[in-house]
Amino acid sequence: MTTLTPRKPTVPQPGGNIPAEARPAQDPAWRQLVDAVREAGQYPTRPEAESVTRVVLSALGGHVVGDERVDLARALPEEAARVVASQIPATRPLTAAEFVDSVAARIEGATPATARWDVSSVLSVLPPLVGDELVTRILDQLPPGYALLFGRAELTPA
Repeated sequence: MTTLTPRKPTVPQPGGNIPAEARPAQDPAWRQLVDAVREAGQYPTRPEAESVTRVVLSALGGHVVGDERVDLARALPEEAARVVASQIPATRPLTAAEFVDSVAARIEGATPATARWDVSSVLSVLPPLVGDELVTRILDQLPPGYALLFGRAELTPA
């Protein structure tokens, strides 16, 4: 009779064979962004805030194009810039409600209400980070309704 002896699991070393997207980002600016999202969204853990940040930024990355996309990537921490820049541009612009629904579809167990919270938690921390001027340019590019997601009032002409 042969007895199998369990092998001791190997502990991965930093930078080992783990793909970059599976490793936690060590960039202090990325950590600050995730911490800001964690605080804004009142997420109980950093991994949860990081996951939401990645999902929302990837969704946004598909909808911001041209110079605004380039400038957004330049203004964000390196890890966030990679998430934004790696997205294929969307074939059609989504309304703000459709955008929130698309984020809900990417987060397990999310509802439109929780996805709106997630989107706002991420997008509302961007203006102090990337500047109000860039956020205004991004909002000018997106359909009406996104300003509220960035924590701004949605002004409409009288």
